[in-house]
Amino acid sequence: MTAQPSAPPMTLTTVVASTRPGRVGRSVADWFTGRAAECEQFESHIVDLHELALPFFDEPHPPALRRYTKSHTREWSRIVEASDAFVFVTPEYNGGFPAPLKNAWDYLAVEWHHKPAGFVSYGGVSAGTRAVQMGKQVVANLRMLPIAPTVSIPFVGQLVEDGDFRPGKVHEDAAEQVLDELARTARVMRTLRGGTY
Repeated sequence: MTAQPSAPPMTLTTVVASTRPGRVGRSVADWFTGRAAECEQFESHIVDLHELALPFFDEPHPPALRRYTKSHTREWSRIVEASDAFVFVTPEYNGGFPAPLKNAWDYLAVEWHHKPAGFVSYGGVSAGTRAVQMGKQVVANLRMLPIAPTVSIPFVGQLVEDGDFRPGKVHEDAAEQVLDELARTARVMRTLRGGTY
């Protein structure tokens, strides 16, 4: 029996939502990206919104038209278009997600369509979970598929040593569930977008 060719790996983009000085989000995202790199179904990439430095939405045309006039928008569009799945690593600010994350979502429209979205949240006692619930509403309106499994990290400051996030078993297990669900849904949604299974 002839062996079937293996499916090409999908692109998983992990987005660091916090841009403030002293944040721990990048260390959490570095851990998750490394964890995702172990998953053979994905090519894992990271986008740090602090480094991307998108200004407050400054395009003259609605995003759905894709008539971009700024180089930063065209670069962000290229990154999102090339991605098959996303994980948003976010803290919770006043019961919601950081403004730079909403700004990054609002820059684009069509590029987000029919792609699964996972969340890794962190914070104090609430572990950023309210930011995730609010974020799921936004990505659903972008015609993304917010998956149910999440990674929630309470009291994150106790798990960061010398700038590195030190996950516990509960975080590792949750990350595995997120990656498994993303892999399942991303393959199906790639076909929905007309790509190769």
